[in-house]
Amino acid sequence: MTRTHETLVDQQFGARAAAYVASAVHASGADLARMAAIAAAHAPAHALDLGCGGGHVSYAIAPYARAVAACDLAPQMLAAVAAEAQARGAHHIATHAAAAEALPFADGAFDFLACRFSAHHWADVRQGLAEARRVLRPGAPAVFVDVIAPEAPAADTHLQAVELLRDPSHVRDYRRSEWRAMVAEAGFAITAETPARLRMDFASWTARMATPAPHIAAIRSLQGAASHDVAGHFAIEADGSFTIDTLLIELR
Repeated sequence: MTRTHETLVDQQFGARAAAYVASAVHASGADLARMAAIAAAHAPAHALDLGCGGGHVSYAIAPYARAVAACDLAPQMLAAVAAEAQARGAHHIATHAAAAEALPFADGAFDFLACRFSAHHWADVRQGLAEARRVLRPGAPAVFVDVIAPEAPAADTHLQAVELLRDPSHVRDYRRSEWRAMVAEAGFAITAETPARLRMDFASWTARMATPAPHIAAIRSLQGAASHDVAGHFAIEADGSFTIDTLLIELR
């Protein structure tokens, strides 16, 4: 079978669905609380969790929405989300298997959209953002959260390299300037931006993706060879743990 980007994503995440549902990094955070607060303020009739992963956005916004569509590429991930939603009594969360670039929803089907730590896996982020805009009702709010690359080229390259070694389905962590340009191109207006820093524990970060030992060694080698500026930006620690930049963008 020909390996496409979509099948690679499914292979990487499907087998680790339970780990993502249980992940403490993904299950909490100020960004998740902000998404829930926006949903509470707008009380959407039909909300979309785009690239739902372990479903944490769906669980957070479910109390404030009449219906939530949890959309992801990996069927095993969606099965885990469906089971968790039922266990929580969130029976109005429905799962949908689809790529962000080809959403199976009508134009203007949703009045709220949230996407958290997913876009850096999309094969075509511009097409994914265009689809997000298409399925949103005009004037409806959208919120994207993702890891962002530094504007400095050396630090950007370092981040992409360690991300790819850890997970071969990684495409790109986009810079803040790139995000601003891409959402504008898709037809969104930025209403707020919230940057943050997130510490990644190296052992759990690699274990969550079952990163092979040679790749772990390569990441540690890159970290050891990093310049003072790059090592300082990522606050690389003795055990390999490091800190990344994230950005929450609120859109209309």
